[in-house]
Amino acid sequence: MLGKVLGVLDKILTFFEEWTLFIAVMIALIALFFNVVLRYGFNYSLAWSEELVREVIIYTTLIGCSAAVKARSMIKIDASVQLLPALKTPLTFFSNTVTLIFAVMMIYYGWKMAVLQAVTNQKTIIMQIPLVYIFSILPLMGGMMLIRIIQVFYEDITDLMANKQEK
Repeated sequence: MLGKVLGVLDKILTFFEEWTLFIAVMIALIALFFNVVLRYGFNYSLAWSEELVREVIIYTTLIGCSAAVKARSMIKIDASVQLLPALKTPLTFFSNTVTLIFAVMMIYYGWKMAVLQAVTNQKTIIMQIPLVYIFSILPLMGGMMLIRIIQVFYEDITDLMANKQEK
């Protein structure tokens, strides 16, 4: 049952991550391309394109965290695992637990930051985008990472149980 629910959530999150990241990066690339052409071809620069690219970098970094958890490509130091292979399972669970704590903190503190931005009604300088939209990516990312790390825990536990049954 849990495996099916996590499978459905995986498909939904994968679709959301891939398409929003693709669209955001394409928009940033197009804006940068036109800015370069205008700057070097016509000696005119678009001020808003640099701000747009900055916001896209923030978005892609934060949403990319969820994709990195799914792909198990978070930054790790694996020297201890190579020296003592018996530590692989405990260190993997420790790493996943720390990631889980981080995801919960991002939900909590990201929500608080987004609420603060909504109360103060701050906006970006050039494009006048309300900062609450940008800061609301923090709890979104935390929630997506939380779902992904639960998926990783489930996969690790089922693999561990399957390996124990084989022995």
